[in-house]
Amino acid sequence: MTATSSPLARPGFIYSLLLAIGMAAAVATALGFQYIGGYIPCALCLLQRQPYYYAIPIAILAAISELVGLPNWITRALILAAGMLMLVTAGMGVYHAGVEWHFWPGPATCSTTASSMTTNAGDLLGELNTIKGPSCTDAALRVLGLSFAGWNVIAGILLAAFAFVGVRKAAS
Repeated sequence: MTATSSPLARPGFIYSLLLAIGMAAAVATALGFQYIGGYIPCALCLLQRQPYYYAIPIAILAAISELVGLPNWITRALILAAGMLMLVTAGMGVYHAGVEWHFWPGPATCSTTASSMTTNAGDLLGELNTIKGPSCTDAALRVLGLSFAGWNVIAGILLAAFAFVGVRKAAS
């Protein structure tokens, strides 16, 4: 096996692997703020994670397709799909940030009880009526002026751009 035939020398493998790692880091950051920092996500926050949950395995499949030597177009299509999902999460982040800045109304049902329920079965029914999740209209935290939704827009756009460069580089 020559150095040029090594998967590490193929752009499709490198880009798909780094893309999967970048997306996993974004999700891990959100989960860290939730479980370590105690920031309970609202319903829109949880929805913004969905594209990551689909795109990470797709990017891993792209890396695997390069490893096993599938046709180049398969790897490129998988990287493209992951990139498109990152545009979806960025768009969802724009919507959510707009709700937080009161540019437009959010969904009427925007609250969640994720991670806020008791583990005591005797208190469960009582807490169902009293505990409400955070509102989508109030940013739980702003860092450098951006909420979690705003940072998700930046992450989604950067990851999508990286994926699209990867599609182009994998073609050569």
